[in-house]
Amino acid sequence: MSEKIWLGGIYLKDEGGYDIILRSLNHYKKRLMTVDKSPEIKDSAAMFGGILKQAAMKTIPQIDEITQKIQNSLSDPQSISTLNENIAFLEKALTSYETDITKAQDTGHEYYLNLIGDLPRVKKDLELIKIAKSKIRQFE
Repeated sequence: MSEKIWLGGIYLKDEGGYDIILRSLNHYKKRLMTVDKSPEIKDSAAMFGGILKQAAMKTIPQIDEITQKIQNSLSDPQSISTLNENIAFLEKALTSYETDITKAQDTGHEYYLNLIGDLPRVKKDLELIKIAKSKIRQFE
């Protein structure tokens, strides 16, 4: 039986998908680093925020590792296939970025605006995120 080809890797490498993935990972890292300052957490019990912050700090090394894998795969196309084991994590980063862009545009809350940066520019990423979320799950 032949092994399935991960078309998501082709999207990342040959179709420039790595760019939106890297932006999403970078955003996800910023989000985790400031999770205790988010409006949802600030309004809840202080102890809950501390627990979330600890969990977030454990996730940041995974972001760095996956970012490095993507950067390595740009020069070594064979290594792109190792990212297929991180599809769920990539989706989580994309969803986080998408959600925070939407919250910034819908609420105008300072936290989200500071987190995402230039709102008119990142609003363009919403369509790229949708494409990336559908393409990274594709196998043939």
